[in-house]
Amino acid sequence: MFKKEGEGVEEIETIIGPSVQVEGDFIAAGDVVVEGMVSGKLKTEKNLRVGTGAKIFASVAAQNALIAGEIQGNVKVDGNLELTGTARVFGDVKAKTLTIASGACLHGKCQAGEDRKSKLEKIEERAKPKLREKEKAAAASAIISS
Repeated sequence: MFKKEGEGVEEIETIIGPSVQVEGDFIAAGDVVVEGMVSGKLKTEKNLRVGTGAKIFASVAAQNALIAGEIQGNVKVDGNLELTGTARVFGDVKAKTLTIASGACLHGKCQAGEDRKSKLEKIEERAKPKLREKEKAAAASAIISS
């Protein structure tokens, strides 16, 4: 994460330094490093790295993320989400792969893995329209027989 293919150099597009506070929606197309504070919404199409002293009071979305600081808000990562030993996340987390180091804190619901529905969920979804039709037919016959 954060390295160009074939090169050992990081390609970081945006750095929010330790003395910087961002309020509102922050949307980026490239890699983002947060060392300061962000409140509102944070979204990047690429990689996100949250430094040890960083505080994010926002919903977060990224392709991949490495979290060492604090996030108060939901986190959605399409690829790999890694929580280091200093990470503190207070919110729901959804990622394709999730790595949690010893010492990390995660307070919220966690969903990791492929975003597939279980067989039971698929059966329930198929049954819903049929049940609605039966309910409508029963209601119609109750009105007619009244």
